[in-house]
Amino acid sequence: MPNFFYEFHFYLFGILALASAIVFVTRKSPVAAALWLVQTMFSLAVLYVMLEAYFIGIIQILVYAGAIMVVFLFVVMLLNLGHPKELSDARGKFPSIVAGALGLVLLALVGSTLRIRVAAPPEAMERAMRARMEEVGAVGAVAEPLFREYLLAFEVTSLVLLIAMIGAVVLGRRRTT
Repeated sequence: MPNFFYEFHFYLFGILALASAIVFVTRKSPVAAALWLVQTMFSLAVLYVMLEAYFIGIIQILVYAGAIMVVFLFVVMLLNLGHPKELSDARGKFPSIVAGALGLVLLALVGSTLRIRVAAPPEAMERAMRARMEEVGAVGAVAEPLFREYLLAFEVTSLVLLIAMIGAVVLGRRRTT
């Protein structure tokens, strides 16, 4: 039963991350695109937590979904890309209601996943983690999985952010000339 629960949520958040990324690149509004990118980052953070990479999941939220998105939004606001009516993606109340309902469902799923994972960690895993930390230290225990098992996902995320920043610079230069 637990395998089905984790497998279901792993695929759910994986599909959600892919769908959010697709919606991110298809938005006309840079603000809406930035919010979809935040949704993608949160979905990836949940995937990291489900893979027991808790530190990377928290860093994903703090650094990528938090700090870097604030920088992107400042750039968007400084570029003054137009009036809000021209940039709006959703019209009417129905998309807002659906988005709110989906947000609540996602929060409930993340909360239930984290509560189950944090509430009862297996004792054998805890002993293995303590032994590994004594062996290589706290930094080594974090760095080893980051640079071995999760390196591709980490580097792809940084590459996507680099491409987005280059795109913002290109858009900014085109507007000022």
